[in-house]
Amino acid sequence: MKVTFMGAARTVSGSCYVMECGSTRFALDCGMHQGNKEIEKRNRDLDRYDPKKLDFILITHAHIDHTGLLPAMVAKGFKNPIYCTAPTRDLLEIMLLDSAHIQEMEAEWSNRKQLRTGGEPVKPLYSVADAERTVPLLATVDYARTFEPAPGLKVTYLDAGHILGSAFIEIEYEENGKTTKLVFSGDLGRPEQLIVSDPSKVHDTDYLFLESTYGNRNHKDDTGSLDELAEAIAYSYGKGEKVVIPAFAVERSQQIIYSLFLLRKQGRLPADMPVYLDSPLAIRATEIFRKHPEFFDKKTQTLIQNGENPLDLPNLHFTESREQSVAINETKGPAVIISASGMANAGRIKHHLRHNLWRKGASVVFVGWQGVGTPGRKIVNGAKKIRIFSEEVTINAKVFTINAFSGHAGQDELLKWLGTMQGKPVKVILVHGEAEVQTEFSRLITEKFGFEVHIPEYMEELVLEPGQAMKPVVDMDIARPRVDWDFLLADSEKLYAELKKRVKDVEARPWVDQSELRDKLLDINRHIVELVSEM
Repeated sequence: MKVTFMGAARTVSGSCYVMECGSTRFALDCGMHQGNKEIEKRNRDLDRYDPKKLDFILITHAHIDHTGLLPAMVAKGFKNPIYCTAPTRDLLEIMLLDSAHIQEMEAEWSNRKQLRTGGEPVKPLYSVADAERTVPLLATVDYARTFEPAPGLKVTYLDAGHILGSAFIEIEYEENGKTTKLVFSGDLGRPEQLIVSDPSKVHDTDYLFLESTYGNRNHKDDTGSLDELAEAIAYSYGKGEKVVIPAFAVERSQQIIYSLFLLRKQGRLPADMPVYLDSPLAIRATEIFRKHPEFFDKKTQTLIQNGENPLDLPNLHFTESREQSVAINETKGPAVIISASGMANAGRIKHHLRHNLWRKGASVVFVGWQGVGTPGRKIVNGAKKIRIFSEEVTINAKVFTINAFSGHAGQDELLKWLGTMQGKPVKVILVHGEAEVQTEFSRLITEKFGFEVHIPEYMEELVLEPGQAMKPVVDMDIARPRVDWDFLLADSEKLYAELKKRVKDVEARPWVDQSELRDKLLDINRHIVELVSEM
């Protein structure tokens, strides 16, 4: 079996592994790359996937960093089955259409600028029509029921406890008379998480592809997370301001509603404090959650049987339209606003942050992982200002980071799940994590279990042969292109020298012209100060 790491290699997005076993070529997950511009360029490099030659795709769960390139594959000629659980299928129908709409809108906005500047038009990554053609390819599978998507290839989905319908996937195949087992964790959830069941156990495997998002740290306990959420609510309610919660539309938004339900039962959510779910996608996802209560954990099912649905709140308002969303920020007084995206890099949340970040009585509550380079990451890291819609916004709001809401297992939880492996030694391949985190986690796994650990690079090829050492093939010019700092600094110095030469001529110009050029230089200097502060 040869595996090519198309994404989630030393990063936390773009999960996709293309596998070749005999005459069968397939992919596990097909995620969108998210992060800075360099990472997101990978979304356009679709020929590397060779979609027409994929026999099928296995999907662990519905999150866009695991599924967001599916319509792009279809646009490039993929037309075979995409296997997933029933909730994943329903969530993907709304999420891929939403993603396609965003792709079209962003291309339209870019093209307006391009027309004004005479640039080349931009094409969307994929269209709504591509997403619509993807939905009929989704084929549902059940947990714990083995099936064969290709002769001699056995696949089993088991509950990963991450989001509704999430799975880790076991693959067994025979090659050269030997049976080999692979396990792909997908995104592994946490025990005692709201709504979903605990992750299932896996007892043995030859190779484990293990996510490592939180491989270097643990989460706070759930009791503490409710206290912190209550603290943010009390803080802003007492000052007549709003609590802004950037939250992913799927799972995290529903968990926040569930948490507010619990706080209301405890008397810690004021009865007159409205709660707005301001995300059309999150609203539709909530309806899908209500459609699949059989996938809820026993505690939630018991509440529903007793007439208490934790996804209902008397003061919960769904804001579908743009006009309703705008009205939230025109309304005086305290409120809780749950809006996407969870990393504050797109969607309606950007408007709410622009309206509230500068208010001293407001609070912003981050309840999930923040990608490198995203606005959310910058705010969490203590930025004093942030640029939103080309405007510098001062951060005066109180910032809360509640990692206990994370749908990803923390370090100890990952190790405990890994500790269920018995029998023959396991070769662990760390994916879906930042490089520094993976290095630390790798060392810990080896010390604790003695397992061999490998950290792959982007576009690395790895042939899996039980009993043989892992020998990756990597082109580092593709995986991590070198940044030529010497060239960049020399170029900057040349430009600065040219600037100094031209100042004498500028001093002879009218004062109005000089002041405009001064302001441009001050703006450049501000950007340099920001750059230096990030180094």
